[in-house]
Amino acid sequence: MIPVLPSAGAEHVAAGRHGRMSEPRVAIVHYWLVGMRGGERVLERLLALFPGADVFTHVYDPARMSEAIRKSRVTTTWINGLPFARRFYQYYLPLMPMALEQLDLSGYDLVISSESGPAKGVITSPHAHHLCYCHSPMRYLWDHYHLYRRDANPVARAAMPLIYHRMRQWDIASSARVDTVVANSSFIRERVRKFWRREAEVIHPPVDTRMFTPSLDVDERYLWVGQMVPYKRPDLAVEAFNHTGLPLLMVGEGAMLARLQKTAGPNIRFVPRLNFNELREAYARARGLVFTAEEDFGIVPVEAMASGRPVLAYGRGGVLDSVVPGETGLFFDRQSAESLVDGLERFERWLPEFDSRRAIEQSNLFSPEHFDRKMLAAVRRATAAGAPS
Repeated sequence: MIPVLPSAGAEHVAAGRHGRMSEPRVAIVHYWLVGMRGGERVLERLLALFPGADVFTHVYDPARMSEAIRKSRVTTTWINGLPFARRFYQYYLPLMPMALEQLDLSGYDLVISSESGPAKGVITSPHAHHLCYCHSPMRYLWDHYHLYRRDANPVARAAMPLIYHRMRQWDIASSARVDTVVANSSFIRERVRKFWRREAEVIHPPVDTRMFTPSLDVDERYLWVGQMVPYKRPDLAVEAFNHTGLPLLMVGEGAMLARLQKTAGPNIRFVPRLNFNELREAYARARGLVFTAEEDFGIVPVEAMASGRPVLAYGRGGVLDSVVPGETGLFFDRQSAESLVDGLERFERWLPEFDSRRAIEQSNLFSPEHFDRKMLAAVRRATAAGAPS
């Protein structure tokens, strides 16, 4: 019998800030723990909701994790013991399904898999409920497959068709092991429906919007923040701002950085890394955030809005859930420099209408408290129903 979790009502509020649930034995399966990004922030919040939970992962680098994660009991699969696993873990991707299935989770009542790499394929007790929080179906298997293959080295490019064909079969088969699917955006809900043929509830990831504040001093310079990698499309920003001559600050590191620096005009400044206070100031003083990627959710636009600044974004992906066109920002239609230039011209005309208070109000819809309440409610409904959804 699947345990019915207690109601996330007043008794949970009294128990602690996050409304913690402590009755069931909980396991959280996360794909790999080698750096602090959006998925790891979700894991932190899950650990706050389920403080006694055990964490399972393929590869674990404690030195690169937050204190909240290091304090937890973390168990790795045997992938962690393979040569250079912490650095080259992605080369072991074909072995991860087998490694997941060797984890013994028979003693847990609730299993939450945090899926972006292989995580949901664990074998649980028939009495347990398995909820998958999907950041994205593995994009390198599905819609980004051809991009990844094109950029791979010759050996990997030759091996990928056979290996990834098998992994797609496993990915679909393992999705049937999940009782409840939760997606981090409407965009990911559609991808779950397309690739796994499953329905999913949307619960947006937590963004600590209280960490960001507006500024009375706003610069003329636009801001771009992210990794300098192909799918983030920093090249669009460089090409468009080369054309317009508008000032732009680009913050981020990655394989494309050196090439972009060579092609950028004097109006574009690159900073590989900012500390948190510097990033907060960059957000708050920016004329606007330029967001060129098609992201699963996109935390950066929410952080910009929390800083009281508008967003000009490519109008696809998770940003459709966060940016309100005509109120907190605008969209451009195509991932091309021409479309971005057109968007910048419209953005400049629209800026006098922008109200920073509306952007801050919108950003607060993605606060950690919203995530807590919705996740607790989803778990309570799922475990009470005791059936796949």
